[in-house]
Amino acid sequence: MNPFTTVTLAWQTALVFSLRSFELWTEPHAAQARLTGYALEKQKAFTAGAMAAGAAMLAGQMAPAVMQAAMAPAHRRVQANARKLMRG
Repeated sequence: MNPFTTVTLAWQTALVFSLRSFELWTEPHAAQARLTGYALEKQKAFTAGAMAAGAAMLAGQMAPAVMQAAMAPAHRRVQANARKLMRG
């Protein structure tokens, strides 16, 4: 995985976590539903990553390609969340 991509993912993840935490703090009445949605979102990304990694391994790809396939769904979700939260 490209080091720039890794650093960008880490930065975006921290940004999304911080902004979502602030939203939960300012709107506690909606926190339970939002936290449930966030957990489901993570489970979907994890499952998609596991399936992609398995497919990459079955295709005979090397470890870096398998790792990239495993991380791609989570990376796409984090990017989409960061864009959405930055727009307001």
